Amino acid sequence: MSIRNIITITVLSGLLMGCSHDLVIDPADQYSETTYWKNGDEAMAALTGCYRVLQDGAGSNWFYETDMITPNGYAYNEANGTDAIARGVHNPLTVLVLNRWEVAYRCIGRTNTFLDKIVNVEMNEQLKTRAMGEAQFLRALHYFYLVDCFGGVPLVLSTPDPATQSQLPRNSKDEVVNQILLDLAQAAERLPVSYTSGGDAGRATRGAALALRARVLLYNGRWEEAAAEAKKVMDLNAYKLFGNYRNLFLPENERNSEVIFNVEYLLPRFSNSFDYVSFQLNRPAPAKDLVDSYLMTDGKTTAESNLYDPAKPYEKRDPRLLQTINCIGYKFNGQVTQPANVVNTGFGLKKYTSYKDDTAIPLIGINGSETNPILIRYAEVLLTYAEAQNEAKGPDLSVYDAINQLRARTSVNMPPVTPGLSKEQLREVIRRERRVELAFEGIYYSDIRRWKTAEIVNNLPVLNYKGETVSKRTFDKNRDYLWPIPSDQTQINPNLEQNPNWH
Repeated sequence: MSIRNIITITVLSGLLMGCSHDLVIDPADQYSETTYWKNGDEAMAALTGCYRVLQDGAGSNWFYETDMITPNGYAYNEANGTDAIARGVHNPLTVLVLNRWEVAYRCIGRTNTFLDKIVNVEMNEQLKTRAMGEAQFLRALHYFYLVDCFGGVPLVLSTPDPATQSQLPRNSKDEVVNQILLDLAQAAERLPVSYTSGGDAGRATRGAALALRARVLLYNGRWEEAAAEAKKVMDLNAYKLFGNYRNLFLPENERNSEVIFNVEYLLPRFSNSFDYVSFQLNRPAPAKDLVDSYLMTDGKTTAESNLYDPAKPYEKRDPRLLQTINCIGYKFNGQVTQPANVVNTGFGLKKYTSYKDDTAIPLIGINGSETNPILIRYAEVLLTYAEAQNEAKGPDLSVYDAINQLRARTSVNMPPVTPGLSKEQLREVIRRERRVELAFEGIYYSDIRRWKTAEIVNNLPVLNYKGETVSKRTFDKNRDYLWPIPSDQTQINPNLEQNPNWH
């Protein structure tokens, strides 16, 4: 059953998994807990309900929203409280904070119910095993989102039960991370490398479990293990870089050779607003600091290269610049961009829109898009390997090879990084490469916090294309590496300890 083709039974099953467990009747014309979970079709529909949560979280405002809390971009309004976090004035009631906690535990609750219930469902055993792996992947993904923002959280691994779970204290971050890694290891064993049926598009695979495991290990400084897990993905030979970076993110190329895991959308029932928000609202608005980080075509910075012309600042730059960002004086959606079209910073975002450069199409309205956001792709795996291997073993040739594969992409064709750098020098190269390659993919905010550079880069002004200040970032190193636990949670659960320096 395709993840896209979410049928009515899935909605019902999702409601069942989120409702009270005090049902006292079993009406014949609707589902209850005692009349559901009778066969494989119902179990798989319930699993689709677990995937459905991705559209409410990771596939929507969790995705590139966090890039606007970094020097990559700017959120010019208070929607979701993103700009409040960037300015350091957020609190335990900020919408993005509440949303991340609530949506993550919604999926965790559904996957826990699924894993408890499917054990007793009579169905094909091979399919049952695979389905359990999918649920474990989704549970691990959402616990990863939680620990990345909040640190240790209550670790719940069974069907929701307020009587036993509502007053749980926080587990340590290490305990949650170890459970995430266990879930992903088991999921990798249970999941196929690929699916033969197009109806299974969007489901988790072995590569997705291994790649996410590599990311979790990387984020926790477990370098040798992270490199080893990334290498497992590389050795699957199931993925390769898509030749055209600009086209990689267009709807017609969804599920291409580079995609490891994405969130599925399909008009008219399942839509998003990426086109409307990016093009018409200019959200996120790329910041000058990100633009300045793109190298010249000779591989040097704008300060070092003789190719740089201040009168033509976007010429002879790493092609990923103009393939990612809409700059004044260049075509986008068939028209040359004028300053009035990209207010706020003077830059707009091309990535994850349906618009091309030379071809004009009518503007796409709210909920008019079906672009699949890519949560994990092969380029990230290569960068994970490069960073982890460099930290664990130093700059060996395999590190250079991983980076240079990205630079050799047909539409990029940047000069390779030449061997001979120190570990520290190569670290900076890798960090820059991660930033430009994965810009606006929900990665950079986590990167600057785990690198402990947020206290530097997020205390600088946001500049527009003229170098004028449009906003000021504030980051408290004694507080802001973790988000506050939502206040509604600490109020109903006195055992839920708040993060340091939040009141």
